[in-house]
Amino acid sequence: MEPDFFPSSDMWWGTLGTVRPFSNFQPDKDVKEIQEALGKKDVVTLVRILTNRSNAQRQDIAKRFQEQTKQDLSAALKKVLSGDLEDLLLQLMMLPDQLEAHRLKGAMAGLGTDEETLLEILCTRSGKKLKKVSAVYRQVYKKELEKELKAETSGDFAKLVVALLNKEVSAGVVQRDVQALTASLSGKKAEAGPWINILTSRDSDHLDKVLMELELETGQMVDHMVEKRFSGDFRLGLRVLVQCIQNPEVYLAQRLVPMKVRC
Repeated sequence: MEPDFFPSSDMWWGTLGTVRPFSNFQPDKDVKEIQEALGKKDVVTLVRILTNRSNAQRQDIAKRFQEQTKQDLSAALKKVLSGDLEDLLLQLMMLPDQLEAHRLKGAMAGLGTDEETLLEILCTRSGKKLKKVSAVYRQVYKKELEKELKAETSGDFAKLVVALLNKEVSAGVVQRDVQALTASLSGKKAEAGPWINILTSRDSDHLDKVLMELELETGQMVDHMVEKRFSGDFRLGLRVLVQCIQNPEVYLAQRLVPMKVRC
């Protein structure tokens, strides 16, 4: 795939939202107000400041707070917050790669796995970005992200998530890829291999052409093919991946609807 499914290879989640750098940013003033709010447990002020600053500005606030108070701001927030609000503000204080690693860890924690969160991150981040996230994951949790993903998944779905984590762009010929995908559906049981190999190793423009041509040749929508010929978590993974190739903005917008917390 391309450096990203999106126009800019440097794009990360926050650039798609409504948080922008605060125009009248005065970090020392913010630190003073936050100190007072922490003392009074004034949650409204904490929310007002931290949700109206960009990530870079929040990092500046945290650094100055540490210098002035000799305390970690996230640790101080934990003492006065709880529940979803605590989760929200602590995630706002994380660097983007730290947040991605945190979300992946959370998706694999406890009983069961949150496949939707795994797929959202793995399908919409570039290979370069995911390498950085893997490095942060290793640093923070002292474990290899790829091994953790393998332990939490199985079968063709495990192969898909690992391929997404390690995706790198390689050249392909549109018609040849279309033929490979068509052939994979011709047998009694559909073959997962060509779908994994092609959809995780081509740039987004190429894949868009491949999927359009596949629909023209078969007379079926790709998501309908996936729904009919595959099953379980692998089917879910392919459906998300196809939607991220064809309509990434729509997919991300739909992901926002059921979520309580998003930074």
